[in-house]
Amino acid sequence: MGKKIFLVALFFVLLCAVCLAQPGGTMKLASPAFEQNKVIPAKFTCDGRDINPALAVEGIPAGTKTLALIVDDPDAPVGTWVHWVVFDILPMDTIAENSVPGKQGNNDFGRKDWGGPCPPSGTHRYFFKLYALDAALNLREGSSKKDLEKAMQGHILDKAELIGLYKRGR
Repeated sequence: MGKKIFLVALFFVLLCAVCLAQPGGTMKLASPAFEQNKVIPAKFTCDGRDINPALAVEGIPAGTKTLALIVDDPDAPVGTWVHWVVFDILPMDTIAENSVPGKQGNNDFGRKDWGGPCPPSGTHRYFFKLYALDAALNLREGSSKKDLEKAMQGHILDKAELIGLYKRGR
């Protein structure tokens, strides 16, 4: 019995050592407009000016050539709804409000731009997912989220995520 406990403990120690040795995991994404898991101001939605919020990036890893950003809503009634796809963003610590920081892909509104939160009912979650990549991607403007995710495979150095909430009719 003691040998089994020792082996299980050794396994977990080695597993933790491997996890800690992995590069990345230090990049952070925030917004001056809203906090993690808090309400996105109406200004950035279909009920306001429908412009992208400013984003602040910290801890971009060495070797990052470009950034990619996907904003989507997993709570949409038809499945995950894509609000923004941006790639080939030069590494920067700020993505400005109402900006186009890189090449834009198609969103689920059928446009190549920011499509702000506009949930038909209830409170939805909006996931801002930022990826640090070791390469520029060979994608054209108007590429889909799926195309971007495929192109990023094997190039992700780190990922950061920010979640905002929105409910219409306040």
